[in-house]
Amino acid sequence: MTSPVIVGRNDDEDPSTKPLGRLSVFYYGVGHMLNDITASCWFTYLLLFLTQIGLSPRDAAIVMLSGQVADGFATIFIGELIDRFGHFKIWHAGGSLLVAVSFSSVFGGCLPCSLLHSNSSTVETLSYSMFAAIFNIGWAATQVSHMAMVNCITLNSSSRVALTSSRNAFSMVANLGLYAIALVVFGVSEAVTKENTETQYRWIAYSSITVGCCFVVIFLMGTKEPRLRIDLRETSRARIPWSYWFHKILYYQVAMVYLLTRLVLNVSQAYLAFFVIDDLQMAQSAKALIPAIIYICSFVVSVMLQEIPWNGKRLKAYYCAGGIIWIFCGVSVLLLSRTINSYMYAISVFIGIANALMLVTAISMQSVLIGSELGGCAFVCGSLSFLDKMSCGLALYVLQSHQSTSPKVDVNISQNFYFSVTRYGLGLVPAVCSLVGVVVTYFMELDSTILKPLRQPLLLE
Repeated sequence: MTSPVIVGRNDDEDPSTKPLGRLSVFYYGVGHMLNDITASCWFTYLLLFLTQIGLSPRDAAIVMLSGQVADGFATIFIGELIDRFGHFKIWHAGGSLLVAVSFSSVFGGCLPCSLLHSNSSTVETLSYSMFAAIFNIGWAATQVSHMAMVNCITLNSSSRVALTSSRNAFSMVANLGLYAIALVVFGVSEAVTKENTETQYRWIAYSSITVGCCFVVIFLMGTKEPRLRIDLRETSRARIPWSYWFHKILYYQVAMVYLLTRLVLNVSQAYLAFFVIDDLQMAQSAKALIPAIIYICSFVVSVMLQEIPWNGKRLKAYYCAGGIIWIFCGVSVLLLSRTINSYMYAISVFIGIANALMLVTAISMQSVLIGSELGGCAFVCGSLSFLDKMSCGLALYVLQSHQSTSPKVDVNISQNFYFSVTRYGLGLVPAVCSLVGVVVTYFMELDSTILKPLRQPLLLE
């Protein structure tokens, strides 16, 4: 594979290959925080919320699946439109607006039920599914435009990794913000009735939207429309057809790694709260504290990754390291007993480290795949996101459909340990996906040229 991004360029001849400054990376990094804080609430608390207000596990899974399917198809069409017409910031702003308006309805109670004076579970399921689909369409517009911008802001691959790592670091900040909000809300109010539960999550949703929108404004004011995309259109370079990517082996390898990475993160996140409360029977505060520990560790690792000069071998090595760590974490989750549930805090530290290593490198592999082929960057991001959304939605639907019927297999008489769908979702599925991801990455061929780091280190005071 040849890549004009990292071979045969002179920084003095082409400004687009020069490393980015710290401020540019910062402005870009905060642009996905609204998506991140709402997505964290979506995957961590949606299934828990829906089952707590009375929906069956299968109906809750239908709501989750409807949102994931809408998101998956939206990414394909939005990616194609962005490749055709550009205007990343307009798509980002429009998607953010749709997210802000619709997300409160996902956790804000069943509006059609109130209007129709109905308590039917069917009406509830349809209502939550509709708002979930609308929310995910807006989420997809923001995600695809923000991800595709990386490849059009700069051609310097180390700066691309820095942008991705910055985005991931602020993703951790967003997630920590959500769990801080949740910890306060869960601490000051009790969910005794259905109305109390809806009120709790409504406050979490409103607070998350307010925080996220503030950072969207900072992103839109601080980030310019990518010049490389404008130059691409001005020079009349042809838009790359879909078939071009389907003939590249690396496309399938990167797609598989990205899909597996998202399965690891999203499925484990969806069942983390269930696991600490139902399986380990920890305190209610644990469903906010343990995710917070995971994201603190991910944040620290993500910031550290921004300072590394990247090449293909290092991307592969760091991804494999993260995958191996997750395999051990998955096995630990499968074997963890209630009598030693405090060890979950230690396991969460390693989960956070593994999540950052895998996610930053998996997304950065997309930039290596795209190289300087900017005419198809949005399609690549959109198609990979489509695979991510569909696979996660189906995986969660299958697991959740067996949640109420799966037998508990007792390992000892005291029943301090048993296998459950929740334990499979947090332990077995991520471990298997990590193993397959490591194998695929090992055989991937990426360029090994060492690139320059950022012009200004991001850790300077």
